[in-house]
Amino acid sequence: MAIVLTNFSEGTLCQGCAWTVADEVELAKRIALVALGQSRHVAKILSGISAIPPSTTASTRAAAIKLLTVRPGAESWHRDGWLFQTMSWLAASQANPSALIRAPHMILAHKGFDGLQLELDAGDGAVSAAVIFEDKATDNPRETIRDEVWPEFLLIEAGDRENVLTADVSSLLSTRPGIDADKAIENVIWKQIRRYRISITVSDTYSTAAGRKRLFKGYDEVATGDVARRRGEVLLVHQLRPWMASIANHAIAFLNAMGTTHV
Repeated sequence: MAIVLTNFSEGTLCQGCAWTVADEVELAKRIALVALGQSRHVAKILSGISAIPPSTTASTRAAAIKLLTVRPGAESWHRDGWLFQTMSWLAASQANPSALIRAPHMILAHKGFDGLQLELDAGDGAVSAAVIFEDKATDNPRETIRDEVWPEFLLIEAGDRENVLTADVSSLLSTRPGIDADKAIENVIWKQIRRYRISITVSDTYSTAAGRKRLFKGYDEVATGDVARRRGEVLLVHQLRPWMASIANHAIAFLNAMGTTHV
């Protein structure tokens, strides 16, 4: 596995996983495939299905390389944000392969939810939870959560952007025939089965149990109720921007080495 997931539970505050990147080159390869628009193929790999990769072209590879490249004079934040959203999608798909998880956006700085996951009841296949993602690649994790994530979650809890959530749920359900989409949307909006998932880069300060409690302080006040509503995901990274640049460079090298017909 490119990413190793270690479960943690911080009492009633939150639960989630600490990520460890076990193979940077393999992680970069999977990110490169997502950049090619081949997220379905990557999802099959994560679920243990061996499949022949789709064909690709020089123009597709060029577009993927552009997505992974920071223009001269530009900041790397948007590129790094997309990289981290893709890592978040990879981790979520690995942790729950039976869920419906929206593939990463293919446009940098896309406005909308960073990710959406629909969990399905093992018995009747109905939607049991809609998990809204916030993915943050930052050098200031606590400040980012306190000043950006908590206000966003409070707005969603109050009913803000329910039209966007409805549209996203409908779009995702269109990939799974047999599920009552209208009933699922009714549950998400009126029965409050929505849940939240924060994925964020951290330093050593927040990589321990005590550190995570400081990091996610207030989560149980923002999204009240059962702890299952509150997921926290952390990735320990030293020198965030250079590390992201290294991952992007590995992905670009993989794309440059590809043949014109097959991955």
